[in-house]
Amino acid sequence: VSVSMSTNPEKAVSYVLSKYVTEYMDKDVLILDMDTETREAATMLRNYERDDIIVVDKEKIPVGIVTDEDILSKVSDVTVYAEATTLKEIMSKPLITISNKSTLQDALHKMRDNNVRKLPILSKKNQVVGIIFQSSIANVIRDATAVAPRLLSPPVKAVLGNLGFVLQFAGVLLLVPAIVATLLEDTVAATGMYLTTVLLLVTGFFLNSYGEKASLNLQQASVLVFSSLFLLSLFGTIPYLYVFPSDAPPAEVFANAFFSSAAGFTTGGISLFDEPEKLSQSFTFFRSYTQLVGGMSFIYLVITAFYPESKLQAMRGFISGKTLHMKELFLTITVIFGIYIVIVASLLYAFGERDIIDNFSLAMSTLSTGGFTPTSTILEGLLWQEYIVLMGAMILGALPFTFHYAFVRKKFLSPKLGKEVLTYFGILGGATILFAIVSGLDPMQSAFYSVSASTTAGLQMNSLAGLSGGAHTILIILMFIGGCGFSTAGGLKIFRLFHLTDIRAFLSKIRRCELPNQNKKELISTLIILGLFPIISAITGAHLAEIENVPYQDAFFEAAGIITTGGLSAGVIDSQTDPATMIVLGFLMIFGWVGIAKVARSMSLQIKTKGYVEAATMRS
Repeated sequence: VSVSMSTNPEKAVSYVLSKYVTEYMDKDVLILDMDTETREAATMLRNYERDDIIVVDKEKIPVGIVTDEDILSKVSDVTVYAEATTLKEIMSKPLITISNKSTLQDALHKMRDNNVRKLPILSKKNQVVGIIFQSSIANVIRDATAVAPRLLSPPVKAVLGNLGFVLQFAGVLLLVPAIVATLLEDTVAATGMYLTTVLLLVTGFFLNSYGEKASLNLQQASVLVFSSLFLLSLFGTIPYLYVFPSDAPPAEVFANAFFSSAAGFTTGGISLFDEPEKLSQSFTFFRSYTQLVGGMSFIYLVITAFYPESKLQAMRGFISGKTLHMKELFLTITVIFGIYIVIVASLLYAFGERDIIDNFSLAMSTLSTGGFTPTSTILEGLLWQEYIVLMGAMILGALPFTFHYAFVRKKFLSPKLGKEVLTYFGILGGATILFAIVSGLDPMQSAFYSVSASTTAGLQMNSLAGLSGGAHTILIILMFIGGCGFSTAGGLKIFRLFHLTDIRAFLSKIRRCELPNQNKKELISTLIILGLFPIISAITGAHLAEIENVPYQDAFFEAAGIITTGGLSAGVIDSQTDPATMIVLGFLMIFGWVGIAKVARSMSLQIKTKGYVEAATMRS
């Protein structure tokens, strides 16, 4: 198999060894029962032109292997004794096999450790799906280092292939608001939405033609997440261009549109519309829907990119029992959140008797912890029941996706999962009481703003510029901490706080050696993000205070809401803010989201070309 090579042979080998064994396996495998007579087996080997027989027991479970050499060496005279000999008597056992989800690198390790040159490949149900040969892997490595360099290196093609899939996926999803706009006869908004959908689908198709779906290391996955959010935000500006006033300078219109789109897909949720109630219903639905697409797709993207199925054992602690399976997890989460949206929208409709489309928009914003409000007046005069429904929806969005999955699977009492969720509620409860005392707001509003900050949903009734420094500090800390891991909430994430318990051991020269490498890397990652959030907020706040002529306290609060994708606002930025600043703030939301995902150097082992070439070509 010819593989286009990067100019660096080491990277080329690293790339091909990260591919699944199923891509290079021989699918034509001769499988026979263990009681088959050796003479019959020898005849079948010759007829099918095979060199190996995989031997199975009565339950069709593979138990051994017989090669043509075995038949020649173990049966002295085939014509005389073969009829009385069965495969069970001459097969090599135990059978060394490998999973169909393993990589070529895994296969080489297993071959080396067991001194074999071929491995039958088994499916999840222990059925033989093929066989991988050491010579095949050697040929793949030889081709990877011998083929002349092409335009795109394999890692770049892997990123492009995954990126194309994400854009096509988003393009299909965004057909929903476009159809809603068509049904509501809002031709202006519908035009922008259809154009966005077409561009996403075409670009995704174009990238797929140049790329290929393949596993990524952590560094490539970080590039994929950033590229996905940037392109989604960029294409998502198109519908906004149809809505923002056309008499403003083009640069200002584009900057505001890009910022608004990024606020949607990153679930930042800061709004630049002074009177959003004047927007059409179909457009407010589109704004909230982008948050749902951004939130759900992003979690899918993070799990897919950073936690491929072979690595999902790391998440086993979240749910007692077996390892998670990707398709089952995705389908369950999608169904659960679909049900959540319907329930929240129905409750809002029952209590408030508002328009059902606005209710669905608000339900999507809260559950995706996005924060866009369909109209500027929708949160005025809420009944206490509506406050409870919205807070409940925001909290659901900030809980781990694995929590919802485990809840349905009736395994939600897993210790690790319970610890994170209980810690989250403990922080939220304490902060709510403290905020109610410091802010002077009534208990319901205090609880609402505390939940809005800790879930990074950012829903608010009015500007928070008038709050005291203590009240601002509480909300900022809640936005910095954020929700639980594997949720649409932003912030540092609760599960990262647990890593801080390793600080004392990390600082001790003696105990540092006892810390697993994974714990060290997680701790360093947590400390970097913990340091970057306030530093970036401080720098951005200083800039906003100067250009907008507002108190630094309000500007810092605004900046914290942007970098954490918290969405709570002190009303500092608006549609008149200069375009360059708006573009930078849009990128800050994207960087904040990627940082939340866990940007770090690639932790995958660097593969030394020479060692693996020797291992692969040994006796081939």
